[in-house]
Amino acid sequence: MPQIQIPSPLRQYSGKQSTVDVAGDTVGEALTGLITQHPELKRHLYNEDGKLRAFVNVYVNDEDMRYLQKEATTLKDGDTISIVPSIAGGRGSAPSILR
Repeated sequence: MPQIQIPSPLRQYSGKQSTVDVAGDTVGEALTGLITQHPELKRHLYNEDGKLRAFVNVYVNDEDMRYLQKEATTLKDGDTISIVPSIAGGRGSAPSILR
């Protein structure tokens, strides 16, 4: 079963868990499983159109999913998915996920 690593700013929405085990054959299915278990995460990860927010980076075993098959990237047991919010520089420019 794949495991999703939750960044510190989002742990308040995942029951304070740093990792969550989810079922899913693809990254998209795993993220859907995460949202099913922890619905409050949805607004922080996805925009109103149901697309991952631009500042949310997702890695599969340390590889950026954008350079794989994005949300269609196939997973296998033991894979690790890391959610990494981008950090913007400058005053007031941090995405709301970090505020």
